[in-house]
Amino acid sequence: MADFAAARLNMVESQVRTQDVTDVRLHDAMRELPRERFVPEGKAYLAYADLDVEYAPGRWLLKPRDVAKLLQEARPMPGERALAIAAPYAGAVLEILGLEVARLDENLKQPPAGEFDLIICEGAVARAPQAWIDALAMNGRLAVIERDGPVGKAVLYLRAEDGVGRRELFDATPPVLAGFEAERGFAF
Repeated sequence: MADFAAARLNMVESQVRTQDVTDVRLHDAMRELPRERFVPEGKAYLAYADLDVEYAPGRWLLKPRDVAKLLQEARPMPGERALAIAAPYAGAVLEILGLEVARLDENLKQPPAGEFDLIICEGAVARAPQAWIDALAMNGRLAVIERDGPVGKAVLYLRAEDGVGRRELFDATPPVLAGFEAERGFAF
């Protein structure tokens, strides 16, 4: 039987804290939450590895480093309303932090119902869908990895009075979610 509690502690100490993730609330939540619950039974041993783990066809949990950095940049606050898109682990971390979390795990292209203070997606997309951006409340943040090549960029969208801004955060290489690949055109 694997010692998952020790693996969780090691994950936070060696993969999260060493990557400038300084939010102690995130450290505590990630030490508490059994990440192995979110991967298929035969893959539990991969839950704490420094890699993206496929938990369903075409769906991955982000590397611990990437999900922690994304969450820290999104600045989740207790009482906020969050949407976890294909993000079972990140959604559970947000619940521990005191957010009200809605989940979108099916029909990911369907526009989310309502407005959200925070939207997070585990897995990359070529570009954040406009429907996700439109679901942001005032001062709402969308944390997602956009990838249209070998290396993606973690980005944060922020809705403000004067529109929506986009800021690149760090490089990341998770697989692209099925159905969210870049559309390739034909050129001579």
